[in-house]
Amino acid sequence: MEDRQRIKIGRVISKKMNKSVVVAIERLIKHATYKKFIKCTTKLHVHNPNEEANVGDFVAVKECRPISKTKSWILISIIKKSDYL
Repeated sequence: MEDRQRIKIGRVISKKMNKSVVVAIERLIKHATYKKFIKCTTKLHVHNPNEEANVGDFVAVKECRPISKTKSWILISIIKKSDYL
């Protein structure tokens, strides 16, 4: 059995903590009855050790061991920097 770590891509929505950011992961889910696609958002607390990610950046994160009560994801890389900062 391989130990595969989950990798997600999302946008940084908050940077108010030390060495942490909040990343919003958006996905589309099809409604069971109406068959329309609904946009669902999941917020993840991500460990940002070098404090390099800013609000609006698209980042790649991967699952890791729990770092604190709410943090169990770590920043891999910044895919796209935000334009307005």
